[in-house]
Amino acid sequence: MTTSRQSPGAATAPALIILSLSLSIAAGLGIGRFAYSLVLPDMRDSLGWSYSTAGFMNTVNAVGYLAGALGASKLVRRIGAFRAVWLGMLICLAALALSAVSGRIVPFSLARLALGVGAAFSLVGGGALTATIAQANPSRAAVLLSLFYTGPAIGIIVSGLVSPFVLEAFGGGSWWLVWVVLTAISAAFALVVWAYRVESPPAARESVVARVALRPIIAYLTGYFLFGAGYIAYMTFMIAYVRDAGGGALAQSAFWCTIGLGAFISPWIWRGLIERGDNGMAMAVLMAMTAVGAALPMAGHGPLLLGASALVFGIAFFAVVTATTAFVRFNYPPAAWPQAIAVMTIAFSLGQTLGPFVTGAITDALGSLFYALVASAVALGVGAIVAVGQRPPTPAPR
Repeated sequence: MTTSRQSPGAATAPALIILSLSLSIAAGLGIGRFAYSLVLPDMRDSLGWSYSTAGFMNTVNAVGYLAGALGASKLVRRIGAFRAVWLGMLICLAALALSAVSGRIVPFSLARLALGVGAAFSLVGGGALTATIAQANPSRAAVLLSLFYTGPAIGIIVSGLVSPFVLEAFGGGSWWLVWVVLTAISAAFALVVWAYRVESPPAARESVVARVALRPIIAYLTGYFLFGAGYIAYMTFMIAYVRDAGGGALAQSAFWCTIGLGAFISPWIWRGLIERGDNGMAMAVLMAMTAVGAALPMAGHGPLLLGASALVFGIAFFAVVTATTAFVRFNYPPAAWPQAIAVMTIAFSLGQTLGPFVTGAITDALGSLFYALVASAVALGVGAIVAVGQRPPTPAPR
């Protein structure tokens, strides 16, 4: 694997490459998935959606993510990891543009579906590339892995600084304009990804493909499934919760950016824990902290409490994904990394497929977003308990 151009300063090249790769999931996840929560209240008001319909849109996104994850490792072997990342980026750009065109359920849900597929391609391809680069720089491996997963944090912060104020400036029904602006930002991200592109040859001709057995990692997969179900409920409905509590554009932006800031600084906070991540303990600790963050709003609507919830949740939630990639790197040979990351992503996406729709239905039935937060915190807490039981697997690649 070689960079397509010579970057000044060889010592900084790995970090620059990984940060550029992270912008692919900044667009696919930080903007494509999570910014929906910022636009959701205006879309519900303007289009007359129920909470079930609103949750269904993130369920569709998760179905796309699952479909992308199912095919991502084969795609990486066929066309190479970077080309998979780039294809995912192009799909996300097209889907973001479609999101601005129509708020009708069918076209908008198709856009959400495509965003999920593109994000999965970028995550699996970028995760495999990042693991390879980290393997070549063992003294900085944990930080380099974590840099890739700051991508969603970047997308969260950028969308948090833009979306609430566009909605406030242009009034009700301006949700489509937010998607236009976010598409333009994602296009700028794509230019950076291309500028620092990495040449990675296809691996389809390899005579030996490592297989990943599920039984030795069932506790990890179960915990990751519950993480997907729990975290996405919080990320889908918390802005609506803040708005219902009286928070205006500034409060919504501050809350969202606090989550992003927490996610951005988490690599430096959890570096030591992730470096010992050959079992389920790292994920268990991080999921437990995420559960605490999700549970704090149940104690009240005060700005300090909501701010603490956003910070605690942000510091922990995407570090779980980083810990998962580290778990794969510690326990599997490089040939198995794309498939192992894809297996983890499938478990995760199954959980986040169910989470938004189920919690939306609970909210419609009981009449309060409070119960969505309860479901989120419970899923995360149970997942943390399950993950404790994971020991280092003994895979037998063939």
